[in-house]
Amino acid sequence: MSDLTAASAPANLLTPTPAAGGGANPPMSAAETAKRAQIHQTAQKFEASFLSVMLNEMFSKDDDNVDKAFTGGSGAKMFQSMLAESMADKMVKTGGIGLAASVQREMLKMQGLH
Repeated sequence: MSDLTAASAPANLLTPTPAAGGGANPPMSAAETAKRAQIHQTAQKFEASFLSVMLNEMFSKDDDNVDKAFTGGSGAKMFQSMLAESMADKMVKTGGIGLAASVQREMLKMQGLH
């Protein structure tokens, strides 16, 4: 995982990269396609979980410079984790921060599906 440039990653991680000899890839079996889809979903869930933790940490900090009338009060604290999860899910669905692609690439390597 030393080279993290966008050029080193296939455009679509659900399809295999071209063969080293330049030949065409054999068609994927249904099992392999299902496995790739499962890995893709798992990587996205991991990124959403990571972002949720980061957002919760960000929201937990009290800012003394903010007027308390605009913080939502004690009721807002109850829903803070749900807001962070929802924001994290939306972030991942709109492209995320690139963590899912890296995780997915490594998971595919571990399964021998690169």
